[in-house]
Amino acid sequence: MNILDQIIASKRKEIALKKSVIAINQLENTALFNAKTHSLSKSILNSPFGIIAEHKRHSPSKGTINHSLSVEEVVTGYENAGASGISVLTDSQYFGGSLDDLLLAKVAVNTPLLRKEFIIDEYQILEAKANGADAILLIATVLTQAEIKSLSEFAHSIALEVLLEVHNQEELEKSIMPSLDIIGVNNRNLKTFEVSLQNSIDLIPHLPADFVKISESGLSTIEDIKELQSHGFQGFLIGESLMKTDNPGQALEQFINKLKV
Repeated sequence: MNILDQIIASKRKEIALKKSVIAINQLENTALFNAKTHSLSKSILNSPFGIIAEHKRHSPSKGTINHSLSVEEVVTGYENAGASGISVLTDSQYFGGSLDDLLLAKVAVNTPLLRKEFIIDEYQILEAKANGADAILLIATVLTQAEIKSLSEFAHSIALEVLLEVHNQEELEKSIMPSLDIIGVNNRNLKTFEVSLQNSIDLIPHLPADFVKISESGLSTIEDIKELQSHGFQGFLIGESLMKTDNPGQALEQFINKLKV
């Protein structure tokens, strides 16, 4: 069993436990559930660089990244630096995150928030809305075409946007449907955790024009961003290279300033 299979198996157990403790109507009755959401896709398109900056403490491939900073410090720094969106990892077992991180981010900033999670159940989408998310991540490699359709349509029904992540053309072809807002090409193989930006370059010609297009993982240099922009990418998800620093917000500000040159 590879790491991705392990994560999904753990997630199924986690969801079953949560459902037994917190009822759906409790999620639907939270203060944030009916709050107006902010459009992540529009925020990306209205920015010259479309940076989605990530709050990420830990990863299975890199181990501890940054446990010393509070959520508020990180996300307010990102917002002040000009991030188009902020991705908050909420998986606890493998990435050291939580839904509390998402809630704290919501209180601290107005920038659109993406719940980055291994979503396999509508319950997790309800959790996302109840804790302040504006958009959710769906990962094509762990979902069937029918699941992508039902989950993305459900997200739209409660005013959440959908970022669909693909790794290859096969995943892309099964996933294209109107209920998506953003398509992200992940440069990291989730089974081996190897990273190659060529993955984005190879897939961009096959991405339909009517979706916002972003590249994810392994992005750490100005040259990476400019190269991918030249191929048509409108946004970029950056996490580890920022979170490895003592001041992720300042690191993002310096990065964006260099992009302006």
